[in-house]
Amino acid sequence: MKIVYVTGCLGFIGAYVTQLFLDKGWYVYGIDSCTYASDINKLTEFKKYKNFTFEQKNICNIERLVDCDFFVNIAAETHVDNSIRNSKVFLDSNINGVYNILELLKVYKKEGYVLPTFIHFSTDEVYGDISDGEHLESDILRPSNPYSATKAAADQLIIAWSRTYGIPYNIIRPTNNYGIGQYVEKLIPKACKFIGLGRKIPLHNQGTPIRNWLHAKDTANAVLAIIESGKTNQIYNVAGGFEQSNFETVKKIVDVYFDNKVSDYDNFINFSIERPGQDVRYALNDNKIRSIGWKPQCLFDHEIISIVEYYKNNFIW
Repeated sequence: MKIVYVTGCLGFIGAYVTQLFLDKGWYVYGIDSCTYASDINKLTEFKKYKNFTFEQKNICNIERLVDCDFFVNIAAETHVDNSIRNSKVFLDSNINGVYNILELLKVYKKEGYVLPTFIHFSTDEVYGDISDGEHLESDILRPSNPYSATKAAADQLIIAWSRTYGIPYNIIRPTNNYGIGQYVEKLIPKACKFIGLGRKIPLHNQGTPIRNWLHAKDTANAVLAIIESGKTNQIYNVAGGFEQSNFETVKKIVDVYFDNKVSDYDNFINFSIERPGQDVRYALNDNKIRSIGWKPQCLFDHEIISIVEYYKNNFIW
């Protein structure tokens, strides 16, 4: 039986991780600041479990830790466009929040208990883009925008605090996640919403950027695989091996939405949008996490059908 903190437990990936841990019978101490991207309905579901406790709090304001085996930090500001418009909240959450957790773990160590392992969610974007090949965990970090810069900074803090204070950690760098429950600022739910409203889908840089897609269920299982491996002080890329251009992704969304292959996608897409600091392609080599027994189970072309159907029938404000 394990005791696990999950920050961002009401967020998209956090909810999948929380559900997985609860189903295993683990005690989960959920923390969430309940921002615009949090799914408050998940709280009602999680509170049905006797092994779940919740605290509404920003990770910058956590003051003490209860007894735990793992501290899984998924809480973060994640939307690149928001970071370009106003980076301060990203600095507060993604850097200062991680610093606060590290300092709490440092104090926890001094109390003489077995130190929890800090499992931190980073992103593939810390590497910057890559036109050919794949990024390894050992590659230099070259973030392209304020969001990825704050995530890269947090990674460096964790490695430094581990070296200085002996805090055990694992850093997870997943690629683009998708699935039911994602907030509508992200590409797939946003595309569904715009189609439903009769508006053109805003697609950055002519839809040419290439992304690797990973279902949030597979991401949650990656966390579980890392915990069960018993390994610490490691960095893991989590990719899944499926990539396509954003234009190809939107084409599939449109086809599924109308249950038919569309002849002219220009009627549904606004190609005039340009994003500053746009990365042309993300690609990760995830052989390392596969070596401990993890592999993706979800197929994009299969999962996209139920995802589009969900957002077609559920309007998200």
